[in-house]
Amino acid sequence: MTKVLVVLTNHQKFDTINRATGLWLSEATHFVNVMKNNNIGVDYVSPKGGYVPVDPGSMDSSQYDEINHRFYDDAEFRNQALGASLKPSEVQAANYDAIYFAGGHGTVWDFPNNTELGLIAKQIYDKGGIISAVCHGVVGLLSIEGDTGKFINGKNLTGFTNEEEKINELTNDVPFLAEDALKNAGATHNASAPYTKNVVVDGRLITGQNPQSAEGVGEALIDALK
Repeated sequence: MTKVLVVLTNHQKFDTINRATGLWLSEATHFVNVMKNNNIGVDYVSPKGGYVPVDPGSMDSSQYDEINHRFYDDAEFRNQALGASLKPSEVQAANYDAIYFAGGHGTVWDFPNNTELGLIAKQIYDKGGIISAVCHGVVGLLSIEGDTGKFINGKNLTGFTNEEEKINELTNDVPFLAEDALKNAGATHNASAPYTKNVVVDGRLITGQNPQSAEGVGEALIDALK
């Protein structure tokens, strides 16, 4: 059975302001919905395992669409993805055909330096699998080492832009800007207009710019798996 490993954040709050964060819900649900519609199995992992916080903003009425409602109303999703995600030590890369780093601001704290997740991603890729990510989740790519430096060095990709962070008014409240970090690691960052769908495919690397791109990343992954 084809299977995808979905990576979620454990980080629940901003360090500099009194504000909760975590997973941006649709970046998991919209992607996983595509997987389920194509009979692709999914497991969930996080840097620490266990509880995955959900960013309250992603539960706002403007964001809480039918797909979010259906997943959040499903006890299996809440228990497996949000309540009892796997630890990296519990994951065998050989069991997966692809990995997907979901976003949310929490990821900028616990994705970039997680060597265990980076190694799992590299092992999946080295056996012919696919690496994918969306929005702030693209900072998980920084944890992956390549043959000559960072895995993303010289690759085309996208991710949450400096402009989008400025619109959020959070530029000074994150430890770094995702777009800058990707560029500093040697990647070519391709941006579209803020909060519009943008999916970039570079071989077996698939990335999306923002929450509006999560479904598109899933669809591109299905095409690549075929």
